[in-house]
Amino acid sequence: MIRPATPADVPEIVSMINELAEYEKAAHEVRVTEEQLHDTLFREHPAAFAHLAEEGGRTVGFALWFLTFSTWRGTHGIYLEDLYVRPQHRGGGHGVALMRELAGICAERGYQRLEWSVLTWNEPSIAFYDRLGAVSQDDWYRYRLADEPLERLAAPRG
Repeated sequence: MIRPATPADVPEIVSMINELAEYEKAAHEVRVTEEQLHDTLFREHPAAFAHLAEEGGRTVGFALWFLTFSTWRGTHGIYLEDLYVRPQHRGGGHGVALMRELAGICAERGYQRLEWSVLTWNEPSIAFYDRLGAVSQDDWYRYRLADEPLERLAAPRG
């Protein structure tokens, strides 16, 4: 049911990224190309990793993740960038199986954290994560620099 992605899976992953962005009301923000994703996942030292959920030989979901490092724990962890199961396949255990796979990777490699973000309005996902025993980090704010503010900050100063 769960397996690591292969280069042949890149078009399907990009398709699901677009489906997820549509669900999250942010389709206009997607810029990833198949070439970018292929390079990210399958270069000599990958920057990210992906696992697929399959049912009956068809891809029904994916998890895309990358390594983090905790100075407090002194070890790596996993940051789950995207977890997506196609709507018609939700409730079939695919999301739990993907999360279980990532938890297993953490356990096998000695990683001590599996972390992610969820939109505040996404009640079905919040309920799913609560059922897994995840704890919301309400005492932290997530920040992001992108586009013009990132470029402005990076600009050389005279």
